[in-house]
Amino acid sequence: MMIVAMAFAILSALLHVFIFNMESISWTSERTRATFNMSAEAAENTKEMAFNQGFYNLFLALEVFVGVLVYVFASPAVGLALMLFGTGSMLAAALLLFITSPDKRSAAIKQGALPLFAVIALVATMTLIFLV
Repeated sequence: MMIVAMAFAILSALLHVFIFNMESISWTSERTRATFNMSAEAAENTKEMAFNQGFYNLFLALEVFVGVLVYVFASPAVGLALMLFGTGSMLAAALLLFITSPDKRSAAIKQGALPLFAVIALVATMTLIFLV
């Protein structure tokens, strides 16, 4: 079960690295503007906000990657906690987007599905560890 949990956690982190790239590196590109359905002017006006937001996504991804490495090479308990906190934060952000922005619900589901599966698998793994 832990391998499944780590796979979903890593996929969640990779998705958030991709989001970081869109928000912090290619925000004003034609492709990213089309993804977010915004004009060149809107992208330029929100570039600083998106740059900052992208780094939040990168830091969440790094937390998960570090959690996987710590789990494998040092302390399973600490690694599990880092993965759970990172994917849980990703899931919470997706839920907030889903609740507060009805027009962005599709994006929220895409952003939150992998972290949801990761959280479920991580909690299931914790449950199995504590039951044994």
